[in-house]
Amino acid sequence: MNRFVRHLLVVLTAVLAVLTPSVAAVAATESKASVLSRWTQTTAASTDTWNSARLNRAPWASYAFDWSTDYCSSSPDNPLGFAFELSCWHHDFGYRNYKDIGAFDANKARLDNMFYADLKRKCATYNSVVRPACLSLAWTYYQAVSIFGSLEAVNPSDIDRARALIEK
Repeated sequence: MNRFVRHLLVVLTAVLAVLTPSVAAVAATESKASVLSRWTQTTAASTDTWNSARLNRAPWASYAFDWSTDYCSSSPDNPLGFAFELSCWHHDFGYRNYKDIGAFDANKARLDNMFYADLKRKCATYNSVVRPACLSLAWTYYQAVSIFGSLEAVNPSDIDRARALIEK
């Protein structure tokens, strides 16, 4: 490679590095409410962005997010073997952090809808034979948080009804 091409590549790389903000730089300029909003939408992209941050929390440390979870509270985390833990964690994250900034009431409905969207995406990964049972449980879990604000309202009989769907 001749000298001119090498010099041009070095200059272009330097310009690109200056113009491309790092995750940490973006994190430093965004408000906590803005980040929460971006991470708690009903889209798969929003969930993926939150999950990436969950797996690499260091760039977000200055926000002091509450990453704690009790997963699906007192309801089963994996009802009938359907893996709902990550959806419950995402929901807990939204609830806890919006409460922390005093904006929970204004965002609760969206957080519950995000939870339901996450659960439906999870159910879509199961085969068509068991998917109706998964979707039935997803609806039950969504209704519990939507109406009562907690998964503690899930009745064991709801899980029994979903089990009957599988056994048909």
